[in-house]
Parts: sequence; C-alpha cells; structure tokens
Amino acid sequence: MAENAEQVAIRIVGQLERAWNAGDGDSWGRLFAEDADFVTVRGEYLRGREAITQGHQAIFRTIYQGSTNQYELLRTRALGDGAIVAHVRARLVVTDGPMAGEHHAVLSLVLATSGAGWQIVSLHNTIRAEESFSREHGLDRWQDHAARRRS
Repeated sequence: MAENAEQVAIRIVGQLERAWNAGDGDSWGRLFAEDADFVTVRGEYLRGREAITQGHQAIFRTIYQGSTNQYELLRTRALGDGAIVAHVRARLVVTDGPMAGEHHAVLSLVLATSGAGWQIVSLHNTIRAEESFSREHGLDRWQDHAARRRS
C-alpha cells in the first residue's frame, strides 16, 4: 500500500528530528534533494544538499551543540501525485551558549518524489515571535489588519 501525503510527511519530519537531535549533519542532509533550497531562520539562502549538510554540521558543532528539536506536523497537502507541502511547528531547546533557551519556529517544506524516493526540495524556516508580543501589538490578528487596509 502506498503512503499518503501525511504518512510521507510524518516519516520525513521524524527523520529530520532524529538527525537534528543526534547532531548529525550528514543524516540531515541526506533528506534533501541534490538541488534543494533552504532558507534559514535568519533569512540566509542555501542552495544544494552539500551546502545544507555543511551548514547544519557546522551549527551542530557550535551554537546548537547538544540542542534538541521537537517537530509537530501541522498540515500536509498533496500537490498532485509527486509533490507535497507540509507545515511543521518546531520547539528548539538549547542548553548552553549564545542561543541558550527555548525557541519556536514554523517550517514550510516541499517534498517531491523521484527515483531516489521522497526528498525535501525546499525548506523555509521561520522563527515565531513571542505570542505575548504578537498579542500586545495586534500581530495575532494580521489577517484582520490586512483586510481593513484593503477596504
């Protein structure tokens, strides 16, 4: 029986989480297509599996050494037979160093299948603002604000 979109996304996201928590840049990178795109939480654009692998191995050895990431699949949507969009909530706990603390992000992934199986072809990682800050400044209702501006 073939995997459905949600099963594929759960499997890939689980592999990402295990690779991060093991601090294993090679395992992390193997989940990406050779020509994948990756946008970091800082807006840096990485192109290709090798750059993604090297970049993650570097942070696993430095600012995120010993950190743990917990991923929660929020939504998946099939885009035809060979592509899936997935959105994931991330909770990163860093125990030491300049990034020590708990950080939250949302990841948008595009998954595609080929002869190599399902791979990530694009991942965009966005830090979530503190919820209290968002509420305080009305950013939790950005859709309402945007609709008023269009009126």
